Amino acid sequence: MRASLIGLSAIALLATATPALAQDDSSDFTLTGSAALVSDYRFRGISQSGKHLAAQASATITHSSGFYGSFWASSIDDYVAAGADAELDLIAGYSTTVGGVTLDGGALYYVYSSAVKGAPTDFLELYASAKMPVGPATIKVGAAYAPKSNALSVGFGKEDNLYVYSDLSFTVPETPFGLSAHLGYSPDTTFITGDKYLDWNVGATYTWKAATFGISYVDTDHKKGFLTNPASGKDIAKAGVVLSATYAF
Repeated sequence: MRASLIGLSAIALLATATPALAQDDSSDFTLTGSAALVSDYRFRGISQSGKHLAAQASATITHSSGFYGSFWASSIDDYVAAGADAELDLIAGYSTTVGGVTLDGGALYYVYSSAVKGAPTDFLELYASAKMPVGPATIKVGAAYAPKSNALSVGFGKEDNLYVYSDLSFTVPETPFGLSAHLGYSPDTTFITGDKYLDWNVGATYTWKAATFGISYVDTDHKKGFLTNPASGKDIAKAGVVLSATYAF
């Protein structure tokens, strides 16, 4: 089970809306980044940090043509990927706006370099999304597909995984407050999902200068105790409140 509630993965990189680290007015490239602390790293509703604090960071370099490359990293609990204590997502994609609709697509590779040697943990995921503003709100729909891989197996050979979702975000006019909602669905039985399920969250943010503070309520429709942390026995798909603090640079 693997990118953050303040996530999506995948993945919605905060860097896409942050100040540039280094940008020359004559340059075609923009570099952005962020660092965050979250009270629980939730990936599509499922805890990846054992319901404990997680540290996260990202950076994105974007070309004026619309092509971009990114990395996103987070601490994780060792039940996620064969003893690994960190997740690294390597991302390459392209984004463009057509008639007010922003189209985005690319590939994301999940890396767990500290996993037990020889364990099949790393895998590829392809993604695409479309979003458009509606007044002060933004509506987004997207999908992510991971081709068949041993990393997704639940013991019966290679598995693939499809995830579809919709997001709604709203900026309260003339205030530093924002609201968001997310609904996602996976129809597959894989190591990521356990079984087909829905996940959802609602949240609010407050932005002060380059810092953003967030609170979200996260839940899934997995049955109680269906997914647990082997060490603690905690239900990692159970509803919970996630707090976050992010600094953009």
